[in-house]
Amino acid sequence: GSEAASEQGQEEEVEDRLKEHMDNLLDKSAKVRQAALQSLRLALSSKTLSEFLLERRLTLTDSLEKCLKKGKGEEQALAGTVLTLLCLQMGSGPEGEEVFRSLKPLLVSVLTDSTASPSARQSCATALGMCCYIAAADLE
Repeated sequence: GSEAASEQGQEEEVEDRLKEHMDNLLDKSAKVRQAALQSLRLALSSKTLSEFLLERRLTLTDSLEKCLKKGKGEEQALAGTVLTLLCLQMGSGPEGEEVFRSLKPLLVSVLTDSTASPSARQSCATALGMCCYIAAADLE
């Protein structure tokens, strides 16, 4: 009993931290947004969080979109990486496809923007390829 309660408490703590990181993606400070992206990257790459993310995918997708649009260099690169991990977590179902479809034009835009940093362009190219492989329903 107490082990299960302890585990549930840890899970709630992890979810609270993730919610905080997601809130920080909308901060005015680029440093705060980058730190939040790095924390999300670490969390999404080390733990399966599909249940938690299912309920919040639209919020997270909107936040990543803002980071890709308004951010520069490192922030865009991190946002692309987090987007790839989000797509992996959502899988090949309708949710993953929805995330991919909503951000695909923006990924292409950053990728083809010659003024964007090479790391941002590379990250968006990787995100585009991985998300397309995982979640695109349309084979083209």
